[in-house]
Amino acid sequence: MIAVDSPVLIDLLGGDARAEAAEESLRDALARGPVVVCDVVVSEVVSGLGYGAELLDTLEQAGITFSPIEARAAVRAGEMQRRYKERRKAAGLPAAGPRTVPDFLIGAHALLQCNGLITRDASFFRDYFKGLKVIVPQGA
Repeated sequence: MIAVDSPVLIDLLGGDARAEAAEESLRDALARGPVVVCDVVVSEVVSGLGYGAELLDTLEQAGITFSPIEARAAVRAGEMQRRYKERRKAAGLPAAGPRTVPDFLIGAHALLQCNGLITRDASFFRDYFKGLKVIVPQGA
């Protein structure tokens, strides 16, 4: 089971220049098994594109299903965000940075509940979620 990050779906559904790369990555993943989105991804895509409840229908038609974040993934996300803040503080930066709870929830969900993540943000997810298979759309 492969998870999808919000920007990849926004690229695809929003008709971004990277839509073709996103579509190709999703097709490859779907050919190998289930592809899912978590709660956070659904919320971010709705927020970013203005879709409403029809988003779930659109995803379902594409073969992408919903996989809610489990409690253990939520705990891991909190642990990783705490580590992120500690690293920033140690580097002399403000603890609050560009990474927020949703980023960590998406990563923890993919690591603990799936077998990989399709994302354009490979370096962040590889850094904080060791062992997570990261799939980057080519041309993204």
